[in-house]
Formats: sequence, C-alpha cells, structure tokens
Amino acid sequence: MRKRGRSRDCGYLTKWDLPGIPKGVQFIRGRNHIDRELGRTLRSPAVAIGNFDGVHLGHRALLQEARRIASASSGDTVALTFDPHPARFFAPNLAPPMLTSLARRAELLGEAGADVVLAEPFTAEFAHRSAEEFVEQVLAKDIGARHVVVGADFSFGKDRRGSTTLLASMTEKLGIGLSIIPQVAVSGLVCSSTKVREFILAGRVEGAQLLLGRPFEIDGVVVHGLERGRKLGVPTINLAYEGEILPKPGVYAGRARRLDGELAARAAAISIGTNPTFTKPGDPELFIEAHLLDFSGDLYDARMRIEFLAHLREQRRFANVDELIVAMQADIARTRETCL
Repeated sequence: MRKRGRSRDCGYLTKWDLPGIPKGVQFIRGRNHIDRELGRTLRSPAVAIGNFDGVHLGHRALLQEARRIASASSGDTVALTFDPHPARFFAPNLAPPMLTSLARRAELLGEAGADVVLAEPFTAEFAHRSAEEFVEQVLAKDIGARHVVVGADFSFGKDRRGSTTLLASMTEKLGIGLSIIPQVAVSGLVCSSTKVREFILAGRVEGAQLLLGRPFEIDGVVVHGLERGRKLGVPTINLAYEGEILPKPGVYAGRARRLDGELAARAAAISIGTNPTFTKPGDPELFIEAHLLDFSGDLYDARMRIEFLAHLREQRRFANVDELIVAMQADIARTRETCL
C-alpha cells in the first residue's frame, strides 16, 4: 500500500473529471464560464464563500444558510471556492496538506446543499485584486450575487485587507444581502480545517469525525503487495493512496467501500505503517492495508474509499509471527465490535 504522492486531483479540472458530484449539482471552473456551463445566468444566487477544505460542520453551516436564503427566492445556492488553496499559491512549501481533493470537495459541497460549485482559479492576477475589486467585480458583476454568506473570520482581497466590516459596508451599498455565520463549535471544539488536520496527524480520528460530521476518509487504488497478510490467514488490500494527509501509523477500525463498482461498505481493520515486524528499523516505506471483514474476492485495480472510525493501537514490532497473528485477530475482533 504505497503512497503515490500528491493527489491526481490537484490540477485544473472540468466538470467531466468529477463523476462523484451528486446529480443536479453543477461544477464550474471559473466565473467566466458560468453562462456557458449552465446555459443561463445564475438565478438570484446566494453565495457561500470559503476554501472549504474538508467541508466540516462549520462549512456546512454556511451552505445551509445560503440554501435557506436561495430557496426563499427560487434562486441558486452557490459555493464559491478557490483552487489552488491560497496558502498553496503564496507558500507552496509551507502550505498544510489538503484534507480533500478538489473533486471530493465539490462532491461534499453538493451534498451540503450547493446547486453550483464554482471553483475560481487562484492566479497571480486574482491574488492582486483589491478587496473592493473582489466585491464589486467578482461578486456583484461577474457572479451577480444577491446574497453572500461568509464565516466570522473571513478575509479577502490583496494582502487579505478585506474584513467582514468592509464586506458589510460594500454589500449594503450594492444592495447585496449579507450573512456572517459565527464559528461552529462541537463539544467545546471550534470546527476548523486546522483542528481537523491536527486530530488526523495525531491519529485521533474520532475527533476528526466529530468536527467533520462524518468519518475521515482516504481514497486510492488497490495494488499488488507482498501478500504477507494472506500467508498469515488475514488477507488485506494494499492501497496506493491518492491524497495528501494520513493518520499517524497505527491500527484503526473503519469501513471500506468500492468507488468504481458494486460493493457495499465493509467493516475493515486498517493498518498504516512500515510493517516493523518484517522490515528494518528506519525503513521509510509506508504501507496502507485493510482487512475487509467477512469478504473474499479480487479487488486489484479497484478504486476504494477507506473511512476511519476509531484508533485501536499503536504500530509496534512483535517478537515473532505468532504474536503478530494474535494481535491481528484481536484487532479484527475490536473492529467487529466497533463497526458492526
């Protein structure tokens, strides 16, 4: 289960590259293509704006408000996002790993209520627009926004000079409605992409699920491995991972589902690590393996989605294969208790 590096969805996309978007949701690459892609202008659009990485519960609150307002006037609910992420544009070597690819982000925004997902290319020209130009040209003229929905910490325009105070002043002058959504907190934790990343990197997938409102997931293609699990009586799929962030090495309980064929979600015991019982200390190769409970079959070359529900234990080196088998059987039993 070798990590392939960066997601294949990091480049520019068209609507044809996004097969997972729910029916009825339109993906548009750039505001200049709205009329051509829709075949019409937007209808009284209520526009939720954000990077929306991960589409956590805070992001969903913005979409819910935009949906409520758009529905009152039979208008379009629009999610305006940016690609690449501004942090990646300004400091690509320092930018945090993305929680979701653009394709998955668009899919989740559609599920959250967007009729149109508008992914604006974040170019040098766009980055140098003043805050005033962003509101007057992009929102008012090009998109034709009738209402705008943003989070309380929203900033925009060159050098991020635009604030919600400036936005409120400008939208009032332009006759555009404005909703500023307070931060969303769950169990005392503020929903943010940064906090979700922190939980994932620490292996605290339960915390990530709390803020996302769904399990953290990874996608990838099943590839041939060394078949150690099969020889030990616990066959696994080996995943060539397509994304940018993984939970820390360890064993997790979760689910696996096939994205390109018929296979109901299966409970799965998931291992992320270097297989320390068989490899030398310091070996950098990372394996992502999943044992699907009560399943037998050939999944080679299938695209799979792995969902993480609970952290079971840390990665460790066992003294011998027999000890490893006992631990693996215990992992499967705990997975069964957690997921079934």
